[in-house]
Amino acid sequence: MFFEPGFLGTKALMYMDIVTVYFAILPFLLGLSIYQAVRGNYKRHYQSQFIILALTIVMVLIFEIGVRLTGGFAEYAPQSPFSYDFLLLFLVIHILIALLAVGGWIYLIISTYKSYSEGRLENRDKHRRMGKWIFGALTVTSIMGCSIYLFLF
Repeated sequence: MFFEPGFLGTKALMYMDIVTVYFAILPFLLGLSIYQAVRGNYKRHYQSQFIILALTIVMVLIFEIGVRLTGGFAEYAPQSPFSYDFLLLFLVIHILIALLAVGGWIYLIISTYKSYSEGRLENRDKHRRMGKWIFGALTVTSIMGCSIYLFLF
C-alpha cells in the first residue's frame, strides 16, 4: 500500500503523498492547538501538542523508512529539473531547521509537563516566546518539506 503510486497525481509513492499532506496541514493543527491555550484551555492545549508531536514523529519515521527502502535522495534528485547542489543545500537547511524545531518542541513539552505536574507553570512569557519560535520553525520546515516534494516530483 505505502509503496504504490500516490494520490496527488505526481510520480511520488503513496507514503510520500501521505507524509506531504500531513506536513501541509501541520501548521493548521498547531494553530488550533495554540488557540486552545489562548482560550485558557491549557489541558487541551497540552494534550493536543503531545498528540501532534507523536503523530509528527510517526510521519517522520514513515518518511525515513520509505525513503531508505526506495533509494533515498540520490534516487529522487536526478529526476528533478533543479540542480543536485541546490536540492542538497535546500535539504540540509530543511533538516537543520527541523531538528532544531523538533528538539525545542520536545524540550518545551517535557519542561512544561514537569512544571505543570508540580502545580506551577514557571515563566509563561518564556513558554510563549519559545512556543512562537517553535511554531515558526515548524511552519518553515513544513513549507520547505512540501517544496522539496514539488522540486522532486
